[in-house]
Amino acid sequence: MTQKERMEKGLVYYCADSEIMDDQVLCLEKLYDYNQTRPLEGEKRIALLKSMFASVGEGAYIEPPLHANWGGKRVHLGKNVYANFNLTLVDDAPIYIGNDCMLGPNVVIATAGHPIDPELRAKVTQYNKEVHIGNNVWLGAGVVVMPGVTIGDNSVIGAGSIVTRDIPSGVVAFGNPCKVFRQIGEKDKKYFYKNEEIDWENLI
Repeated sequence: MTQKERMEKGLVYYCADSEIMDDQVLCLEKLYDYNQTRPLEGEKRIALLKSMFASVGEGAYIEPPLHANWGGKRVHLGKNVYANFNLTLVDDAPIYIGNDCMLGPNVVIATAGHPIDPELRAKVTQYNKEVHIGNNVWLGAGVVVMPGVTIGDNSVIGAGSIVTRDIPSGVVAFGNPCKVFRQIGEKDKKYFYKNEEIDWENLI
């Protein structure tokens, strides 16, 4: 079994393997082009994203600069995903991001880990585990999502959180490590910030 095959199976592998690195650098060339686009080149950005990523839903957009180990090669973006500046995707394994998600600035979604054993780690070994983010999820600024994590639909992850375990649907969660704080409910239909009420009648 080649190191690339081991990588794709989620096994421990040597990540400095020449076949892997040769493929990776070609992806990073496209990523470089994306990050050099100008603000008025929206159509060019969308075209590049579609050529870089595994799949891109209608209305998805990522603000440059974008950082990604494989230029988004294993990333699946749903419809109307918006990612703010400095998104980092450690996409050595697939990353699935659902429809209508919002990612704040400096979010990190990581699929890669390294063995704890020092001898094995010194040989530049790695393993990768998929990340799944549901529909209509909001990741606040500076959130870090760790390998193998699933976040359920409609949940909100507070700024600066480090998500080390699965988060269910429909909750507010935050902290390091990230923990569920409460369910999303009727109160959230009335207030948008502390005790400030949503003026539904004036919203278009």
